[in-house]
Amino acid sequence: MPSFTTIADRACSGSPATPDEALAILQSSDDDLLDVVAAAARVRRLHFGDAVKVNYLVNLKSGLCPEDCGYCSQRLGSESEILKYSWLPGDEARRQAEFGLAGGASRVCLVASGRGPSNRDVERVASMTEDIKAHNPDVEVCACLGFLKGGQAERLRSAGVDAYNHNLNTAESNYAEICSTHTFADRVDTVEQARDAGLSPCSGLIVGMGESPEQIIETILELRRLDADSIPVNFLIPFEGTPLAGTHELTPQHCLRILCAVRLMCPDSELRIAGGREMHLRTLQPLALHVANSLFLGDYLTSEGQDAEADLDMIVDGGFSIVGADSAAELRERVRAAKAARTAALLPEAAPAAASLPCGKPAPAATATGGIVVPTIRRRGAGTAAAPNA
Repeated sequence: MPSFTTIADRACSGSPATPDEALAILQSSDDDLLDVVAAAARVRRLHFGDAVKVNYLVNLKSGLCPEDCGYCSQRLGSESEILKYSWLPGDEARRQAEFGLAGGASRVCLVASGRGPSNRDVERVASMTEDIKAHNPDVEVCACLGFLKGGQAERLRSAGVDAYNHNLNTAESNYAEICSTHTFADRVDTVEQARDAGLSPCSGLIVGMGESPEQIIETILELRRLDADSIPVNFLIPFEGTPLAGTHELTPQHCLRILCAVRLMCPDSELRIAGGREMHLRTLQPLALHVANSLFLGDYLTSEGQDAEADLDMIVDGGFSIVGADSAAELRERVRAAKAARTAALLPEAAPAAASLPCGKPAPAATATGGIVVPTIRRRGAGTAAAPNA
């Protein structure tokens, strides 16, 4: 096969890596890792310079989903002790979104659990979007509401929604292994509906679920065919109480190789390091930003991410800029000052308790045993009285 440098040369000239080349990247040795990263980094810099796009998730409606996706803590039959709540009020949705905007986000992702929205749900999210944009005119809004029905994508677009997220998650050849309540084709259909309505298609994958290297490439090929503008790469968070609990297949090095394969196969797509990055990339997260150009700030839907200050430290220390911010370093200092002020304002008795869940059981905390990190269930931000990690 050509050298990694040659693959990057061709990707920079408009010819993405072939499936065979991307497979060779996934199967390359740790000795070659820095060469692979350097090749992918050249392509990233060509299309995105030193910029990092910061995204922020707002979980509008958590848990109680009727689908049985094996990786998901919100799935049908999940025993994960996550937060469960119905729709946030509109003013609370905007308040939560503005926490992320203050932390440097230029895109807010409005997410709701469930198979798909009713027309009433679409109107609810349309109203939230109009309210958020009326107060924050420069923000991008991405909606993630599940499977769409006719006319719903168009309604979201008319309300100002910019993008629609619906991940493929895994290859068609692997899909029956992770879900039985819908098909891969169902997911493709919703991405196409969103794209055809003028919404920017945001669609990605989850790795570490038992898929083969060939199936990773199969998924990336379909994302390329769908012309996904942004591709979030999630690394399996093996929640207790789900079928994939205890699954630990990824190494930090292999996570980097996967990101490089996506970058070289989809050179000009926004590539986002998403859920599970702290657990699986670990100390290699800063290196990953030389391949990816986007991340989620702070927490995820049902699990906690690393401290938002650590995200900003990683960006500033790596010499990156933040989309929409005049100075990443000045933004970091503002976030630090705001967090210190919030902390100082909390009386000891008002501080969010971490001792127990509403059921009385101890709240799960991130722990490491034999190098394996157990995720921390989110207990702050949307759906709680505690300030979010932003």
